[in-house]
Amino acid sequence: MGDTAITKTTTAEPVMAAGTVTTAEPVMAAGTVTTAEPVMAAGTVTLKTAEAATTAGPGAPGPAGPAHAAALPVASPGASPATTEPAPGIPPGARIPSGPDTPPGPGRPSAAGTPSAATPASLLPTPRRATGPARAEEATHPAAREGKGRSAVPRQGRADGDPDGSADAATITPHDPCAHGFLPERPPVRSLIGTWTRLDAMARAAAVAPDREAAVALVERAHRADELAALRQRVSRLSLRNAEAAAMRIAVIAVSCGWCGIDPQAPAAREVADEAFLDLWAAIAHRIGHDQFVALPTLALHNWAPERKPRRHIPIDQLARTETLVPIVRWAPEGQPLSRLDRLMLAATRLEAHGIWLFRLAETLAGRSPDDSSTPTALRRLVRVQHALRAQLLAEAAELSAAPATPQQRAVLGALAGQGALEPPVLQAADAVLGIGARRLREGRRQLLRRHLPAQHRAWLSAMDRHCAPVRTLAHRGGPDAAVYREAQESLIALRRTYTALVQAAARPTEAPLTRAA
Repeated sequence: MGDTAITKTTTAEPVMAAGTVTTAEPVMAAGTVTTAEPVMAAGTVTLKTAEAATTAGPGAPGPAGPAHAAALPVASPGASPATTEPAPGIPPGARIPSGPDTPPGPGRPSAAGTPSAATPASLLPTPRRATGPARAEEATHPAAREGKGRSAVPRQGRADGDPDGSADAATITPHDPCAHGFLPERPPVRSLIGTWTRLDAMARAAAVAPDREAAVALVERAHRADELAALRQRVSRLSLRNAEAAAMRIAVIAVSCGWCGIDPQAPAAREVADEAFLDLWAAIAHRIGHDQFVALPTLALHNWAPERKPRRHIPIDQLARTETLVPIVRWAPEGQPLSRLDRLMLAATRLEAHGIWLFRLAETLAGRSPDDSSTPTALRRLVRVQHALRAQLLAEAAELSAAPATPQQRAVLGALAGQGALEPPVLQAADAVLGIGARRLREGRRQLLRRHLPAQHRAWLSAMDRHCAPVRTLAHRGGPDAAVYREAQESLIALRRTYTALVQAAARPTEAPLTRAA
């Protein structure tokens, strides 16, 4: 064996060596490691050599040669350089990886038929499964998803693609208004299940309560029965879609009790509203990542369903445009015609569905120069879309004016209007493009209206404010392009007046139908 003294150690545990280690088992070493598998070992081995450490065994290299993996071919004594045999532990005839991309190691025949003397720094293969940031980067690479039956990216509001999972608001994929505007991704939940059926029943009873005192009595009765505390403990188990459905019902109860303008986490709110209900309200707000959700975007866009189930899957904006809609939580008692408040909320939902083209034109105008030839074309299309939205509102006016209304429903509308909570999101999108609100409503008023939208919707509107700023410089110019821009502004002003008249007709019953606004 030469001058090299080797102490052979037999152990069932992984080993840790201080020198260059070649082994077929997983190891952790402080020096250069050659191995066939990525591994971690924790054990000890005693090695003595002047050049490198080697594991002793049949078929090991000579004393002057460095160690190599036992899984690699080993030169047989007395054989020609091109003749090899597997190391001990390798079945005869087993296939050993080799190819032009595999660097030759000691004892392995080179292309010339002689064993190579050069040893690479490391032959560790890439780990089978990356972790941490490397795994996230791998998941976003197209090759990482190759051959898989479903996408590795979870759906919005789901956890790891699990249909029954939940996702935090911070992990939601970025919102794309070009897909379906500010409508929810899927139709709202018609009815809650389990313990949450109590919240569903409470919301339906509060919506048809004759006055605020009756609605408050419903909440207090649920508090005494510990129903609100039981719901509070189950908020974290809700999926995002069900949490949004619960938020709509919380909003119905809050406005029915006259609590729409309070902050559930403010100390002063405890003196006005029921404490257990405020705790549930705050927990739901935290779950969906939105504090000021008691407003029209929640009360309208999450409180509708098609009257009949469509035979095939269609986009949600097309579903809201083409199908007859009914409210999930009715403001009118069952068996009676829809009230004016019901029809106003459904009209706002259909307005969002028809306004999907406005969102797409906003994306077209974002970042465009006012001198671009496509800018006036997009502005003309924007004018036509706003005229169509105004015609849609005028068509809703006749049925709304003929619908019944109660003093409680008028009080709800008055409270929402006083908080600035009846602004449709599609009008705020048009305002972000054309800049009407900055001049007429002032910037503070604009942000006051936007606070009722979810965070991703507010972020999109703020981006439109910045990206459409070059187009808004047409307001200070002359020429045909500036004339088209001013026509778009005037059509938006007329659309906003028509909507205001519709709200007034719902809040204050009038005999005359809604007239066309100037």
